[in-house]
Amino acid sequence: MANTILVGAQWGDEGKGKIIDYLTDDADIVVRSQGGNNAGHTIVLGGDKYVLHLIPSGILRRGKVCVIGNGVVLDPIALVGEIDGLRARGVKVAKNLLISGGAHLVMPYHRALDEQREALKGKNKIGTTKRGIGPAYGDKAARTGIRLADLMNTELFQAKLKARMKENNAVLKSLGAKPIDARKVGQAYLAAAEVLRPFVTNTVVYLHDAIAKGKKMLFEGAQGTFLDIDHGTYPFVTSSNTTAGGACTGSGVPPHRMDNVLGVIKAYTTRVGEGPFPTEDAGLGDRLHEMGREFGATTGRARRCGWFDAVAVRYANMVNGIDQLAITNLDGLDGVEKIKVCTAYKLDGKKITVLPTQCDEVERCTPIYTEFPGWMTSTENARKYKDLPPNARRYVETLASLIGTKLSIVSVGPGRDQTIRL
Repeated sequence: MANTILVGAQWGDEGKGKIIDYLTDDADIVVRSQGGNNAGHTIVLGGDKYVLHLIPSGILRRGKVCVIGNGVVLDPIALVGEIDGLRARGVKVAKNLLISGGAHLVMPYHRALDEQREALKGKNKIGTTKRGIGPAYGDKAARTGIRLADLMNTELFQAKLKARMKENNAVLKSLGAKPIDARKVGQAYLAAAEVLRPFVTNTVVYLHDAIAKGKKMLFEGAQGTFLDIDHGTYPFVTSSNTTAGGACTGSGVPPHRMDNVLGVIKAYTTRVGEGPFPTEDAGLGDRLHEMGREFGATTGRARRCGWFDAVAVRYANMVNGIDQLAITNLDGLDGVEKIKVCTAYKLDGKKITVLPTQCDEVERCTPIYTEFPGWMTSTENARKYKDLPPNARRYVETLASLIGTKLSIVSVGPGRDQTIRL
């Protein structure tokens, strides 16, 4: 497998956690390089469901090392809770987890600011998870953030906390929100520091030493291409680089050490939160929700659903340099008689085949569809590619052709064994 970057090629929720878990069998190290606990990667093992927010999905595999890189923003309280939750279920979390001291902290005032700013936007809200991710990245860019290494130094942390609390409480007060008790925050975060201390290291040095030893790495992306701060449907995006390049900046591993980019897509399209969604279809959404599918792993919100958008994913291929493609949730289309795929848009009366840069233009796009016959039978028991119905094989092969990349994985359910490798 060599060193592989796994990215979501849509608006997130593509099933990356399940694919990462499956591929970890071939890897030595799994690296998380961006995002925070706004991510939710779901893995089903033997009927048991695990939802991971900060810890890489490789934690569920024995003998694998999981790394949280410098590009992640982490809430220490949430991370300790995730560690405790895994341990309570018999999952080992010890020397198999390493955390970069350069990772920035999500603080309580970040969450409060996130909530207040969303409320102020009214109908123009972004639809954030209100976990404080955006404000934390904002402090990072403003060079006022607090890092995990700071938390390991009690005196330094308390000094930085005092300064940041004074400023942010003033801002919260101006927004009509209650101030936050700095003393309580300090106590809680310093208690979390003692739990996290054994995991903190210079992960850049660790990863480069591992490369020198020939270790195989899997870089686990969070969110999806069109939530990327630079390449997504701005401003309805997250606050980090969710594309392949973010794996380099968020881990300290240079581009020439990356060997492969695996793009993950659903056989249809979903989106959580606000923002343009050209192929959104209420009927398909109702069908999937009635099946108990497409509810957010982090927020529990019903996802917006629509038909597959080949125009958008072609652009994702361009931005990420996707070498191989994994298609998930094929079973979600079992029993759909006619399946639509968007192959072009109409924008202001003109046909276009490239996703516009401006969000308002994407809003005005109407999809031009090609219809494909469904397979009208269950695929959930397929274990080999030839087990899939002919129309299902034609459908996934067509998607790969429209995107311009090689199909390598098809998933027909949440279980590890419901994964077909071509």
